[in-house]
Amino acid sequence: MSEAKPTLYTCLSPSLLHLYDVKDSIVVVIDVFRATSTIAAALHNGATKIIPVDSVPGAIELGEELGAITAGERDGKIAPGLQYGNSPLEYPQNFIGGKTLVLTTTNGTRLLHMALKNGATEVITGAFANLSAVCDHLVASGKNVILGCAAWKDRVNMEDSLFAGAVVSRVRQHFQVFCDASLAAETLYTTVKDDLWNYTKQTTHYHRLASYGLEKDMEWCITHDIANVLPVYEDGALIAKA
Repeated sequence: MSEAKPTLYTCLSPSLLHLYDVKDSIVVVIDVFRATSTIAAALHNGATKIIPVDSVPGAIELGEELGAITAGERDGKIAPGLQYGNSPLEYPQNFIGGKTLVLTTTNGTRLLHMALKNGATEVITGAFANLSAVCDHLVASGKNVILGCAAWKDRVNMEDSLFAGAVVSRVRQHFQVFCDASLAAETLYTTVKDDLWNYTKQTTHYHRLASYGLEKDMEWCITHDIANVLPVYEDGALIAKA
């Protein structure tokens, strides 16, 4: 008799994370606009590591202590006291290569710390930019998976749900997927995947960030496999795994 497949669930908001058995699962932190896209970009372009911090003062203090680049946002804008923002386009190889980035964001870094606090066995980050790397790792791991959407201040958002759906559509044959949130996300993604950019323009987060002139950021963030690395949380930092 063949072994049972591992399970896959989708958590559409951090406010729902307590309903899932995080301790026995790989948690994929998803914050497409823009934290996990920026993480993929920076590591793909040679950052040594990224230290996710859940507060602006904490990021400033740690950055000064380590002599690292401090970056992040609150409500889509560079937070006062930080050097750089949460844009994947801010971290080309000739800037970020060989450096440490201390990053704090409104939603993504918060969810990552929630997953760690709840005892996740492994935490990785995912976005369209590294979709294939994430899917390949989940299939190879043979472990239970929770796709954790960072959402927007606990409100479900479309871009994170779409990415979760993209993952489900690629890996479902390797997992038990008895989860309505996963079904909904997969259905959404498969329905709009051929016109993803135009669909994204209808979302609330698109309009929020577009008001700051960040359209190029968002177009980059929904491009598949443009920074196809696997960010894994180890010893207090995200590093790129082969």
